[in-house]
Amino acid sequence: MSGRSILSTKLRVKSNPGIVSDCFSITIYPIELRNEELKHLKGRKYLDALCVYFWATTPVLISILTFTTYALMGNKLTAAKVFTTIALLNMLIAPLNAFPWVLNGLTEAWVSIKRVQRLLLIPDVDLANFYASFNDFESQRTDVTVIGANFEWGNSAEDESAPLIQSKFSLQNINIELFPGQLVAVIGRVGSGKSSILASLLAETGKTSGSVFMSDLEDGFGYVAQQPWLQRGSIRDNILFGKAFVRSRYNEVLEACCLVDDLQQLNGGDLATVGESGSTLSGGQRARIALARAVYQDKLIYLLDDILSAVDLVVARHIFSKCIAGILKDKTRLLCTHNRNFLQNVDWIIVVENGCIKAQGHPTDILKSFGELIDEPEQASETVKLGAEETKLEESPLFGNDEVPEEVQKEEQETGDIQFSVISDYWHSLGHITAIAILISLVLMQSSRNLSDWWLSYWVTHASHNSTAVLVYLEDSGSFDWFESKAISVEEVTFYLTVYGFLAGLNTVFTLCRAFLFAFGGIKAASTLHNKLLKVVLRSKVSFFDVTPAGRIINRFSSDTYTIDDSLPFILNILLANFFGLIGSLIVTTYGLPWLAFVLVPLLPLYRWLQYYYRLTSRELKRIGSVALSPVYNHFNETLHGLTTIKAFRASKRFSQANEVYLENSQKAQFAGLVASQWLGLRLQFFGVTIVGSVGLIAVIQHHYGYGVDPGLVGLAITYALTMTSLLNGVINTFTETEKEMIAVERTQQYIRRIEPEAEVPVLNYPNYPWPSQGVVRFRSVVFKHRTNVPQSLKGVTFETYPAEKIGIVGRTGAGKSSLFASIFRINELEYGEISVDGINIAELGLKTLRSRLSIIPQEPFLFSGSLRENIDPLGEYTTPEIWSAIRKCHLEDVAFRTGSIDFNIGESGQMLSVGQKQLVCLARAVLHNAKVLCIDEATANVDNETDQYIQTIIRESFYHSTVLTIAHRINTVLDCDRVLVMGDGVVLEFDTPDTLLQNPDSHLHRLMHDN
Repeated sequence: MSGRSILSTKLRVKSNPGIVSDCFSITIYPIELRNEELKHLKGRKYLDALCVYFWATTPVLISILTFTTYALMGNKLTAAKVFTTIALLNMLIAPLNAFPWVLNGLTEAWVSIKRVQRLLLIPDVDLANFYASFNDFESQRTDVTVIGANFEWGNSAEDESAPLIQSKFSLQNINIELFPGQLVAVIGRVGSGKSSILASLLAETGKTSGSVFMSDLEDGFGYVAQQPWLQRGSIRDNILFGKAFVRSRYNEVLEACCLVDDLQQLNGGDLATVGESGSTLSGGQRARIALARAVYQDKLIYLLDDILSAVDLVVARHIFSKCIAGILKDKTRLLCTHNRNFLQNVDWIIVVENGCIKAQGHPTDILKSFGELIDEPEQASETVKLGAEETKLEESPLFGNDEVPEEVQKEEQETGDIQFSVISDYWHSLGHITAIAILISLVLMQSSRNLSDWWLSYWVTHASHNSTAVLVYLEDSGSFDWFESKAISVEEVTFYLTVYGFLAGLNTVFTLCRAFLFAFGGIKAASTLHNKLLKVVLRSKVSFFDVTPAGRIINRFSSDTYTIDDSLPFILNILLANFFGLIGSLIVTTYGLPWLAFVLVPLLPLYRWLQYYYRLTSRELKRIGSVALSPVYNHFNETLHGLTTIKAFRASKRFSQANEVYLENSQKAQFAGLVASQWLGLRLQFFGVTIVGSVGLIAVIQHHYGYGVDPGLVGLAITYALTMTSLLNGVINTFTETEKEMIAVERTQQYIRRIEPEAEVPVLNYPNYPWPSQGVVRFRSVVFKHRTNVPQSLKGVTFETYPAEKIGIVGRTGAGKSSLFASIFRINELEYGEISVDGINIAELGLKTLRSRLSIIPQEPFLFSGSLRENIDPLGEYTTPEIWSAIRKCHLEDVAFRTGSIDFNIGESGQMLSVGQKQLVCLARAVLHNAKVLCIDEATANVDNETDQYIQTIIRESFYHSTVLTIAHRINTVLDCDRVLVMGDGVVLEFDTPDTLLQNPDSHLHRLMHDN
């Protein structure tokens, strides 16, 4: 059960980075994962409760059986025998109570060790075996040579819950030669294997046969992924990527990658902070920064995966001429693209189809035979004008100064005592009735235990006083004499045993209630707090994700959630048991040994001071440790997402060292906490010796001076006094530990109370008629910004669509195109103005109502970890035939047939699919939803010309009665639209039919076309 619980926890935590990394899409398609983990947690907690019940009642059951057997055999119970036995049996309680936890801990450790072992036993990539040696290819004088190679993608060793895919994607009989300084393009349909070829050259796939030679293996390669990976930090740090800052080289790279204008507009210049995975930047900016990073590394071989599709054609021409064919002209370059404008200028073209190289040759020959795979060339002038004239970098606000804007918020760390509000929140998460029932069961359990022990002392005392005189004949003297008999009748023994058994039975019942009530309460509190945390994170504004590293959020959902699930209930259970046990012991001990109060009274302030001094230190160490753990999660998460890039750049050692630094900082706090715990334990032992010695001394003095005391009560008092030391130590330890564990609740409450949610309370919840029915979208003087401390993205935008109209939206990078969609979906509330759909102000609608009636295909496709069916129909609202109809419309049959079913697992974030196929899945999702308003954010950027035509046909046919707003970098893709909206610097530059705008030589669209 522990193994299944750990696996469920892993799957839940594994889903959180996906939620965090694409909060925009997950906000629109909300899904929560927790029930499976809670099911296993309930089973384990109730099993733990049953074990605790058996182990906690074992001493009581042994006591009653022992004393019953002893008394029924005719023996007399004495104080010495009874309380010595009780003291010995009490010593069994702690180890017996700990046994189930030790057993559970060993089980979890075993499961974790086995999982770590599976990870460690995954074969390492043997580069020496994967790549051929230089001597074998020295005569060919190539930088890259692949001869008859077959490559195959493998399954994830960690994906234990996923069904195996029936057929792995593979590359067959690959033959490639790249000579020094050569520029080679790779083209092919979506899913044909273009990116897989680049991955194979980087040893990311398994090689089953053939030979691969890459020169300069030790220095690595300049790799730019189709979906650019950026680290959280400044733009400069991302570009330098660990290399020294050389201003002349840096300026050259910025100019070549067309980043100068962007950096001049950013607050802070190149020291502006990049959000999680570059979330604060546009898609084009992310792609260019990733390219600049690769160029700055100055490698010999460059592998560029469709880097030009994320930018408009003006920027793409600049990058191609100044970077790919400019600063990198002497490098060996392999470029995946499908843009004919650039293919005419490459040295060689490779055509890929179904994992095989179908053809390769000179561009003139290939373009004639495979033109359907390539975008139609857009109109271009002889000279490409890049807008503003070149700026002298030293005189521009390009480089940030020391006053860098703090876009990433510093993680909050409370100080001082745990606030009462935190304890109150945990009480409320338990529920008032459950919490009160737990306290009552604890009082009844302890009272019944004390009463049963008191009854034994009463039994012993009564038996010693219940003696009779017996006349006995003495043979030696031949006379009679009187003697005292200690024997008691069978009826009395039965009476005492019956009462004792009844009290012991009550104790077992109350112990059972306490165990299961506590298990139920812990599960309820864990579920309530997690649901609140997940709800507030999913409903937070997107700006929260821009300024909060994913590691911090994952820390809440992993380490802090585990503490609330498991550690906090465990230690709180022990604290309450020790506390009520201590209260009972104090009452009994001071009643039996009143003189002990003179020892306890001065010791209690010392205990209080010791506990306070330790709490003050350990609590802050716990907070420091919790905060220090976030960078570990954040760095590890970033490393996993960029692992291919890191390995290609040969930066693995640097990232490993950085991980060690973060881990060491976290372990410093943990080690200090353990040392502080040992410091406390040493001093508690000293106080314990004092109490035990005092108890013995007082008992001897009372006996020696003949104070009239009840021997049974004295024996009971001494027995309880012996346990008081461990109880006092336990209360201090567990109170401090509970306070430290409550920091997890405190950190959870930081998010629950302080994260600003999206607007939830609508004035109008839902129209009383089908809405929207026409799809008329109207913007009226809309002013919008993504966060409060950033410039406005939309500055008084006004336009209106007609019913079922197809609108193309174009403009330079950063013009505000994507902000239009962000404002429609109310990712942030408008600063001014109004947006209405079919005459209804969307600000008066609930977010769920609004977003459920609209559809979007985002610029970066987002898929869930699950099956193809679950990604197309995430809410399970449609039938299998309807899903298959959407699959066929979007030409995804090959994916479904290759994998055998629409229920196969496509991996985390759809890792089993190409980027183009992911985009088609998002399109299928929109087709199935069939909303009256569809927003498409550059959906065809990562697909070939043929697939682009398919998508345009699907949109025209499936959304004939819908209003479609399409953002596009490639101008030719919007020429079939009814009207074109040209954006620039957050305002509408013009809005008319394509023909009207193109006929006007002064129009912005006309200039964009001719600039392209």
